[in-house]
Amino acid sequence: MIHVRAEPGDLAESVLLPGDPRRARYIAENFFEDARLVTEERGLLGYTGTYGGEPVSVQTTGMGCPSTAIVTDELIQLGAKNLLRVGTCGGYHPEMELGDLVIATAATAQDGTVSSLTGGVPYAPAAHFDLVHAAYHAAEKLDRRPFLGPIVSADLFYDPEEDPQALWHSLGILAVEMEASAIFTLAAMRGVRAGCLLTVSDAIGSDKKERIGDSVLKGAVDEMVGLALDTLKALH
Repeated sequence: MIHVRAEPGDLAESVLLPGDPRRARYIAENFFEDARLVTEERGLLGYTGTYGGEPVSVQTTGMGCPSTAIVTDELIQLGAKNLLRVGTCGGYHPEMELGDLVIATAATAQDGTVSSLTGGVPYAPAAHFDLVHAAYHAAEKLDRRPFLGPIVSADLFYDPEEDPQALWHSLGILAVEMEASAIFTLAAMRGVRAGCLLTVSDAIGSDKKERIGDSVLKGAVDEMVGLALDTLKALH
């Protein structure tokens, strides 16, 4: 592969997809058994190991749908069957607290990548039911109460919209991030399964804009990653 410099067999069929290479390394070092680095081209770190006796990989996507689309396509060519994004998001639901968990059921494509993939045909990128179902029940076992529903994938981190929370909350959108729509679309096109778990790192509203502290973020992300790995394990 051009960007994911790995060979068939280097990566497991189930792959976690964080945007940040440091998070990929952290997941491999703290959650995997027998983790090994399998690709580091352009700083897009990828590792393979085991979790609960099952093979699993983690692969950096980078920021935004264009980079994510490249990585997702190449992972599928290398044999990936279950793709689960683990990342952070800006929360639009007024009841959300920093550190809350979101299980995305769909991702409105406020990006140019999905439109390019579909040739401009209107399209609704959705998570695969198997991953949504497994994640929801994994959260139940941990007594977590996730927000379950649609999110939006945007091209811009610094949104010029005057009040994005009012707009998207009025449409039933829970949160904003930058990668899930491309992952969902390519997975559906290629016949594999994809999902997305997010930790609320920013609370966005007309009367507030809060950013999570590092220690709280670490604890919330650790819980999310453990839940994500249990989700993938449940698919076997």
